[in-house]
Amino acid sequence: MVDLIIVKAWQAGASDVHIDPTAECVLIRFRIDGILHDVTKIKKDLQPLLITRIKVLAGLRTDEHFAAQDGRFRLTAQGAQIDLRVSILTTYNGENVVMRLLVSDSRALTLEQLGFSEHDLERIESHVHKPHGMILATGPTGSGKTSTLYSIVEQINTRDVSVVTIEDPIEFAVQGITQIQVNTQTNLTFAVGLRSIVRQDPNTILVGEIRDSETAGIAVNAAMTGHRVLSTLHTTDAATTLPRLLDMGIEPFLIASTVNVAVGQRLVRRLCPNCAIRKRLDKDDREALSATLPKEALAKFDDFGFPKGCDECNQTGYSKRIGIYEVLEMSESVRKLIMRRANSEDIRQAAMEEGMVTMLEDGIAKAGAGITSIGEILRVILD
Repeated sequence: MVDLIIVKAWQAGASDVHIDPTAECVLIRFRIDGILHDVTKIKKDLQPLLITRIKVLAGLRTDEHFAAQDGRFRLTAQGAQIDLRVSILTTYNGENVVMRLLVSDSRALTLEQLGFSEHDLERIESHVHKPHGMILATGPTGSGKTSTLYSIVEQINTRDVSVVTIEDPIEFAVQGITQIQVNTQTNLTFAVGLRSIVRQDPNTILVGEIRDSETAGIAVNAAMTGHRVLSTLHTTDAATTLPRLLDMGIEPFLIASTVNVAVGQRLVRRLCPNCAIRKRLDKDDREALSATLPKEALAKFDDFGFPKGCDECNQTGYSKRIGIYEVLEMSESVRKLIMRRANSEDIRQAAMEEGMVTMLEDGIAKAGAGITSIGEILRVILD
């Protein structure tokens, strides 16, 4: 049953499997394109057998039913190697399981395939090959930050450079680079691992996430001493990244001299290519949308893509996902604002005056091109 659930999730293109116990049954749910879907229900008396089987596969304690446990295992399905990250947490109705599916032989997509516009692509690529400094990908959990960083790694991964990563978990297996898995049981944290990596003579360091002040300080110092550092940060947008580093205790002059570019991003669902339609917005719709969306961006398009629904997309109107982005470069004016400890709104305004396209504007442009819909942009950014 466990194998069948995982294979069906993989075939459906799910990123996560939720096994949620209720008072009457066990609910199986798949997260597909960022949205959770109820798939089936299983009898309550099968719950302990199901959980125990997953624990055995993930190498977890089967006699522990109250503490949170994390593990991972690999399953081969139809020729594909599927890595699964397992999280088990005790709830009122029993142990809840979430499994993240990671296809281990998947290769990182190019920046173009991820959805970067030509304008943003030029801005990022002007910094990708700089030998030192930081490139930060920012956004909430599940916004594609790691995919962005690995696309950059693919560009710079040549035999004449050393690329070392420290991650939790390792989501992409890449040949030619050294990848380290965080292990709190052996005290191999991001900070401890990063301190050791600096002594391994790397050219490029990828830090899965800057979670605390210690990790942030070591990463900044590594960028100062001639290393290219790629990392992620949990912030709402690109402009908030710089004040966030200030909050972590990094001095303004260090941020101004090490951060090259910050990329804010979200993932939106693509319109299904088989059933997507285009509609012209009437005057009332435009006025209503202008209250929350930039008028200038809306005015560039007469009509937009809309979902319809068909058998190919399970009547959702959407299929797969694409990123919407904003790319903030560390210009002279932004550096001066950082030195003054300016807030994120001041930094955002300065970046926009210098040509930064916001995530909202990028999303509207993709809706105007028929890639996604206005409703999807509103759902992801404003809801």
